[in-house]
Amino acid sequence: MTLSGEPATRFEEVAHGAAQLLGYELVAESRLAQLVAEELGETAVPDHAWRAAVASIVARLATQHHLVIACEGAESLFAPMPVLLRAGVVAPEARRVGNVMIDRPQDCTLERADAAAELARIDGEARRRHKARFGRTAPLPENFDLILNAGQMDAGQMAEVVRAAAAARCLTEAGFLPPEAEAKLQFQTRLELARHGIVPARRADLKRTVFGHPSEEVFANLLDFYRIQWQYEPRSFPLQWDKDGNVIEAFTPDFYLPEFDLYVELTTMKQTLVTRKNRKIKLLRAVYPHVNIQVFYQKDFQDLVFKYGLRVSGT
Repeated sequence: MTLSGEPATRFEEVAHGAAQLLGYELVAESRLAQLVAEELGETAVPDHAWRAAVASIVARLATQHHLVIACEGAESLFAPMPVLLRAGVVAPEARRVGNVMIDRPQDCTLERADAAAELARIDGEARRRHKARFGRTAPLPENFDLILNAGQMDAGQMAEVVRAAAAARCLTEAGFLPPEAEAKLQFQTRLELARHGIVPARRADLKRTVFGHPSEEVFANLLDFYRIQWQYEPRSFPLQWDKDGNVIEAFTPDFYLPEFDLYVELTTMKQTLVTRKNRKIKLLRAVYPHVNIQVFYQKDFQDLVFKYGLRVSGT
């Protein structure tokens, strides 16, 4: 999925929310810059080669991850294909001017006229950048599958619309980018890069989740097998506070399954630690009665492993 927009529309917030709702990896502008640096080292990427460099990296990552790519011009990275959804965010100028005023540092206030002038400057830079990278000053409407109006919806509402659109297109069910599609894209992008004397090193990658225990990776493999979206340790719940309101005890469940609004805790350790963890879970249920949590004890987990023959990847 790609998500882009006009300057000061806050499309990045929409991308962040959509990635969380879908359980996809978010790759925003700063992460893209880091990936390009990892891939090309000290090689300076001219603007006219930027699209090909980024598309080559994203295509490879998309064979192993569901992605939300959030940056200016993201809608122009790839031609339409079944496993791609291209969303864009627009907003009335008055809303964008207001966002420029709000987004300034607290010690740097702007009058509305100054904010309008600043937005005009930002828009001008964006048009020049878009022209250099894609050959035109602004994207074409047909480059988007979905356009959202930030003047009528907030970031959370727009993220929900994007999630619904992804579900309607069956993006998750379609799986990752097929190898044959990636090979075709790589041929095209690398041919373009070769014209500029750029040879990718294939070093850029998204860091995999680092699990605290091998059993957690086995459980994640089981969820992946059934295409169940999961998040690893996404939230800690405060359980006890001191007299000054400082948190003195908290609990972090191992997994969260967004589709089921369910937290999962794995317990495969010795009995003394199980007892301590059970106390925390009981306290969590008392403090947060609306939170759904399921505990898998050692026997439950062993039954899963034996039933499905699961192994930790790479072993």
